Amino acid sequence: MKRIGVDVGGTFTDLILWDDAGQVVVHKTPSTPADPSVGTMEGIGVLAERAGIPVSDIEMFFHGTTVATNIVLEHNGADVGMITTDGFRDLLHIARKKRPLNYSNHQDLPWQKWQLVRRRNRRTVTERIDATGTVLTPLDEDQVREQVRLLRERGVGAIAVCFLHAYRNPVHEERVRAIIAEEFPEVFVSLSSQVAPQYREYERFSTTALNAFIGPKVSTYVTNLADSARAAGIGEDVHLMTSAGGLATARSACEAPVSLLTSGVIAGLLGGCAIGRASGYPSVITLDVGGTSADVGVAPDGKLRMKHLLDTRIGDYHAMVPMAEVDTIGAGGGSVASVDEGGMFRVGPRSAGAVPGPACYDRGGTEPTSTDAMVLMGWLREDSFLSGNMTVRPELARAAVDTHIAQPLDTSLDRAAMGIFKILAYSMTEAISLHSVRKGYDPRDFSLVAEGGAGPLFAWHIAEQLGIPRVIVPRHPGIASAMGLLTTDLRYEIPTTVWTSSAAPDVDLIATQMKRLEEEARSQLRADGVDDEHISMERSVDCRYMGQGYELRVPAPDGEIDEGWVAATAAAFHDVHGRTYSQRFEDKPVHLVNIRVTGVGAVPHIIIGEIETGGEDAGPAIKATTRALFWREEPSAPEWFETPVYDRALLRAGNRISGPAIVEQFDSTTVIGINQQATVDAVGHIIMERKSA
Repeated sequence: MKRIGVDVGGTFTDLILWDDAGQVVVHKTPSTPADPSVGTMEGIGVLAERAGIPVSDIEMFFHGTTVATNIVLEHNGADVGMITTDGFRDLLHIARKKRPLNYSNHQDLPWQKWQLVRRRNRRTVTERIDATGTVLTPLDEDQVREQVRLLRERGVGAIAVCFLHAYRNPVHEERVRAIIAEEFPEVFVSLSSQVAPQYREYERFSTTALNAFIGPKVSTYVTNLADSARAAGIGEDVHLMTSAGGLATARSACEAPVSLLTSGVIAGLLGGCAIGRASGYPSVITLDVGGTSADVGVAPDGKLRMKHLLDTRIGDYHAMVPMAEVDTIGAGGGSVASVDEGGMFRVGPRSAGAVPGPACYDRGGTEPTSTDAMVLMGWLREDSFLSGNMTVRPELARAAVDTHIAQPLDTSLDRAAMGIFKILAYSMTEAISLHSVRKGYDPRDFSLVAEGGAGPLFAWHIAEQLGIPRVIVPRHPGIASAMGLLTTDLRYEIPTTVWTSSAAPDVDLIATQMKRLEEEARSQLRADGVDDEHISMERSVDCRYMGQGYELRVPAPDGEIDEGWVAATAAAFHDVHGRTYSQRFEDKPVHLVNIRVTGVGAVPHIIIGEIETGGEDAGPAIKATTRALFWREEPSAPEWFETPVYDRALLRAGNRISGPAIVEQFDSTTVIGINQQATVDAVGHIIMERKSA
């Protein structure tokens, strides 16, 4: 079976093809921001040609995309209407009491400045359901029709339906959807009882509105891509990476596009986990550096950490959907260096992107970027970009750095270039520290997986700064996110609120709701064509001590739900609370707030095979020698060294390389620092460690 993974980034689109025989073919092509599906389909054609197969031989298509994220960040989604309960029209505007500036009475709140739903389009109707799901006031259907017709006249592109306590009883929301289908059938509809069926009104309303805001554009993009793939004979469906680290089919993604909000960054973390396991180092920190941004993830024992649902947001908006914990900063190969009016030397977060790109690309860019700096440092050679398939002009990089950095700071070109690199590396170091040291993890217990086209250029320096014992550079670092798409399964997480206590648990309620959630998850997977023997269920519960305001997610046991099951879940919560906050209160009852079922549909995963073995001597892989800029110890001055350049394709398992050295390949360049030594392991990954180690 032949499978492809396609990850669309801000600068490049990465593609990987893998089959059961172990064949791996990779490709990297510039992204097409106006319509990412164009670059995707063109890249697939080139990938198939390199593999020597027709496109129609590809049987499974896995995809990671930033389309949903970009719509939110650029504020260019649909004009949304909302139908809600009388008295709750302004809930989206009021939000929570927490403010960016807690003690200021004069501040522009970001979610109020860029409203997902304009107030004039937030329409109320008579209805009321209480917290137990009992209908107190029937739905006024005539009012609903009147409001739907009004929104149709105003030309909204989507309607969010958010009623009080709809998570306990969706009957009113479902009736509104039926009325919308009669009165305004072409509009995109988002129900809170489907998108976020759990308590907390503001977060539920915000998530539903976000789903409506991005829905029309995302569903159009996904549908067009799926249709193009189907027309080319590629597989049965497109499988898209979700924010929780699972996969969803095109059908499911079009129904709940909010699940794709961090689709583009999770795959790199999954790929890093697989890479670490293959090399025997399961605990990893991933550093995925592309042209526009850098993504940082921490996976102790190779397990994803999930964000608390009150911390899951995109831009300025809350999105109460499962999200794996990955941080994105504006630091990449295209990050622009500048000296501001106050004489401050800055790098990023502004990026030159794919167009015009770094100055050395000769596409009209005149500002210096980190890529230009590394060209001047000799790390990126003129004929090394995409194996010489991309023209680079070092003289343009030199002019940009000299004009914008060296001259204003009255320093040498060497120091200016090195400064650009170190400032950007510092931003990445701080991001890793934020996700590890400040959350109770010691970086010295992890390995740093260098991913993306630029990750292997920065990783050695960052590892030295944080004391990380080793850097793992995968065989195809520039395609690691695309590879990560091939390491996970179809996953659907379905929550609901139960609101009961371990002291007097409503066992019947938990059992009934758990059964319903499992049946719903199984039904979704069957609709995606997954056989029952490949379906499994995972349970979890959001718990807190009575009186606390926030929950922690804990794994819940399988089997029959009874008082013993509740006690086991409470014991698991005591353990998680103790690890998280260093305190546990076993004498206090545990509040079971939300229960969750994750339906898992197993799909074949990529297997990282071993490579040919050689001796310690890596000399046969040397293809050139270049002058490159390095420094011995901080804060020593930079020096030029005659540096060997290795061809990654010629390296064999067991080869050893002493820094300084440069390793080139199609999708990336790896820099081995002057104090580093590297070994190629059995699966072809480069393992870098300090010489003193």
